[in-house]
Amino acid sequence: MIAKKMTGFVENNSAIREMFEEGKRLAKEFGAENVYDFSLGNPNVPAPKAVDDAIRDILDNEETTFVHGYMSNAGYEDVRNDIAASLNRRFKTDFSEKNIIMTVGAAGGLNVIFRALLDAGDEVITFAPYFLEYRAYVSNYDGVLVEVAPNKPSFMPNLSEFEKKLTPKTKCVLINNPNNPTGIVYSEDIIKDMVSVIERKSKEFGTDIYLISDEPYRELAYDGVKVPYLPHYYDNTIVGYSFSKSLSLPGERIGYLTIPDKMKDFETVVSALTIANRILGYVNAPSLMQRAVAKAIDSKTDVAYYDRNRKLLRDTLKDIGFEFTEPKGAFYLFVKSPVPDEKVFCSMAKEEHIIIVPGSSFACPGYVRLAYCVSYETIERSIPAWKRLMDRIKEGA
Repeated sequence: MIAKKMTGFVENNSAIREMFEEGKRLAKEFGAENVYDFSLGNPNVPAPKAVDDAIRDILDNEETTFVHGYMSNAGYEDVRNDIAASLNRRFKTDFSEKNIIMTVGAAGGLNVIFRALLDAGDEVITFAPYFLEYRAYVSNYDGVLVEVAPNKPSFMPNLSEFEKKLTPKTKCVLINNPNNPTGIVYSEDIIKDMVSVIERKSKEFGTDIYLISDEPYRELAYDGVKVPYLPHYYDNTIVGYSFSKSLSLPGERIGYLTIPDKMKDFETVVSALTIANRILGYVNAPSLMQRAVAKAIDSKTDVAYYDRNRKLLRDTLKDIGFEFTEPKGAFYLFVKSPVPDEKVFCSMAKEEHIIIVPGSSFACPGYVRLAYCVSYETIERSIPAWKRLMDRIKEGA
């Protein structure tokens, strides 16, 4: 008999993964070129050559025991120093290895944060729509995820509702910028206003509220948009980062946390995070990938490729008659369902071999998510199917 806490997860398995598996099934039946799978945020752009070269160089020139052995639970000191130096160059900060903890991707980093910070009943506030696994990550440590309702159609945070939902039990505020699933980028003004609310309520309650910035899409921003770096705005910030999107390494599970010196009880928090990394069973982030990302720290994915995809899909769907707020970051388009039940729309799309994810999976019914981190040719081939789909909807089919 499985654990009671797992029963709900089994019954409500990820819609994203379910649609991904359905896409694979359709590809086998009809041919991959005839299926248009926009379900999973799996980068189509290959990892930069510098990453592959770094791995070969490490394996050819460093001792195997050194490459594959244990190290500090926080990660290799020199790797953390390299990452800190990169952040300092980019964001005019003053970090060192003590401010960095290597993690098993951004997801592992979030679990480390919540294990270190949450007591039973503590609340974590986030803004819908949000990455569906947030609720699981918080409940893993008996926390309570509190949603701020979607602010349609802009999807910028509703700070009035946000302020009302802050309570003495609020331990963390979790944001994802650029955002999955909307592609929206929170502006500097939004961040400043959000921080003002947090500081005011922290003072009122006499509590410490942590701002958690989940940033796997930081490098994917378009049209000259700047993504604010939260440690500049709030001392009690922890940034969770992943190389899954910036270096196209989702399967390698490598990322890190950044903890500013100005954080209250800095040393205690860092110690708790480091211990959480160990006792959750990660022990340490993957050793080879730590070395590889350090050597390729200044490499970048081909953002222009995603931007080209974004423009084609955006312009195509707009011309056909679909509604959405234009994404300025990440690689997702969050489209308003043209029929009341977006799950019905997803089923209709599947009949045209288009695989998309219902917005209810992101706490936002009435919308669907499209991941455009696919080949440009896939988008081109999908255009007739999108047109047929809209024609059917207009005809009431």
